[in-house]
Amino acid sequence: MKSYVAERMNQRLDAITATTLIVGIDIAKAVHWARFVDYRGIEVGKPFSFRSDRQGFERIVAKIEEIRNSKVMRQRFDNVLIGMEPTGHYWKTAASHFMKVQYRVVCVNPHHTKKSKELDDNSPTANDKKDAITIARLVKNGSYFEPYLPQGVYAELRNLTNARVSTMKRSSAVKNTITAIMDEYFPEFCAVFKKPLKGKASRQILRSCPFPAFILELGEVGVLAEIKKAVKKSVGKKKVLQLIEVAENTVGADYGLDTARFRLRQLLDELEMYERHVAETEVAMEQMLNATGYAEQILSIKGIGVVTAAGFLGEIGDPLRFQNARQIANYAGYNLTEDSSGKSKSGTKISKRGRSQLRALLYQMAFTMVGKNAELKALHKHLTTRQKNPLKKKQSLVVISKKIITVIYSLLKKQATYDPALVLGTVRREMMQAA
Repeated sequence: MKSYVAERMNQRLDAITATTLIVGIDIAKAVHWARFVDYRGIEVGKPFSFRSDRQGFERIVAKIEEIRNSKVMRQRFDNVLIGMEPTGHYWKTAASHFMKVQYRVVCVNPHHTKKSKELDDNSPTANDKKDAITIARLVKNGSYFEPYLPQGVYAELRNLTNARVSTMKRSSAVKNTITAIMDEYFPEFCAVFKKPLKGKASRQILRSCPFPAFILELGEVGVLAEIKKAVKKSVGKKKVLQLIEVAENTVGADYGLDTARFRLRQLLDELEMYERHVAETEVAMEQMLNATGYAEQILSIKGIGVVTAAGFLGEIGDPLRFQNARQIANYAGYNLTEDSSGKSKSGTKISKRGRSQLRALLYQMAFTMVGKNAELKALHKHLTTRQKNPLKKKQSLVVISKKIITVIYSLLKKQATYDPALVLGTVRREMMQAA
């Protein structure tokens, strides 16, 4: 691993020659700042600001070409290397424009910029001009990485994955608000309906008579009539009587009932909208997954569904752009780190320097597969119960997540379907049998 990192660093440094103009850009919402340095880190020209619009991008391109073709400069710049921080979503517009005009674009870790900005003037002062020169010199030192902007069907999958995650978060927020209202006005409701937001009957009650005062006012016949508006088959007289009983003995609040019911109806409308959007998004994800040509291989793995498969490809883009499965694991932030000095030695942990949404998705896949996939279930049991260095359940799920990456990558590269006999490998299987 260390040799691979050193090799990558050497490749980056070799790419910067005496004829390379390095442009460091500090990305903002409206106005960006650019600084120019040569391969030694010596500044060329003056700081340059430009707006994030067509005229602004045309100005910075013209400025770069002016420096490249200037007769005043002592050296000639045959190629351009542009570095920037991946700040929010603003950097994508600039990176996309520079790529279209055939400039090479790289990214600098914002954490590195923060730590390095004091090297020039021994001051923690931060401003756009200073950050731009710091970025340029980090690029000069090879401390950068190649950004990846997915194209085609993978761009569509990433947008759909982000849309689904965002909608699910909003849906969860609405559910929590509904729960908070019911805890205040009718905390016993969940004793009757264990999952009040799952069933049609309970949702109809939440719309029409969610609080004890309304339930007691309608009585048994009235509550049954409300339920029949939503479901053809009633939940039963016994359930309604139980609801009336807890309503008579409630400890819930009795103020602001009409406006609280009004608020509940709005929240239920909002929740149903989000549920509809999630369903529509999942249909689109399935269509795009089929368009990749990898659906058959990934879905052949027991425990992986359409949504998780589409989300995985949306997060990593084209899987075959990676040389091996380890690179995908590092892309997710699963590479191990330790903090050791002198006689003290810490334990290892994952760096989390990667796509957090990809890690969350893989953890979800691992959690599901240890219950549904026989091979990974056996591996999980072995990792958590072995005599030497047993793992905690969460640690084991991280190992399973990396194993899932390896399995998926192998299937896609070989264009093969899932074979349970090949998942664990001979060595791992012998270790588990011996244990």
